[in-house]
Amino acid sequence: MANEKRTGENPVPDNVKKYLNHDQQAKLRTIEGFGWGLEYIRRPPFQTPVVVVMNPDGDSIGILEEDGRLNLEPEIETRK
Repeated sequence: MANEKRTGENPVPDNVKKYLNHDQQAKLRTIEGFGWGLEYIRRPPFQTPVVVVMNPDGDSIGILEEDGRLNLEPEIETRK
C-alpha cells in the first residue's frame, strides 16, 4: 500500500498496558463485557496515544479518553 502510514507496527500492540493508563484499562475491561473491543491505538510521535474501540456490530467507534470516559462522538478520521 502506497498510503500506508503504519511502519511495521501492529494496530494493537502486544504491550497494550504501556499505552493505557489505569482508568482506560478499567473502562476497557468494563466495555469488553458488553462486546466492545480494542480496535487500534494511534501512537503519534510526541503526542498522547489515542485508544480506539469498536462496538460489537462493527459499525461504531469510540475513544477511551485519558480519564476513562468512553467518547462515542470522537472527532477522529478513520480509514474506510
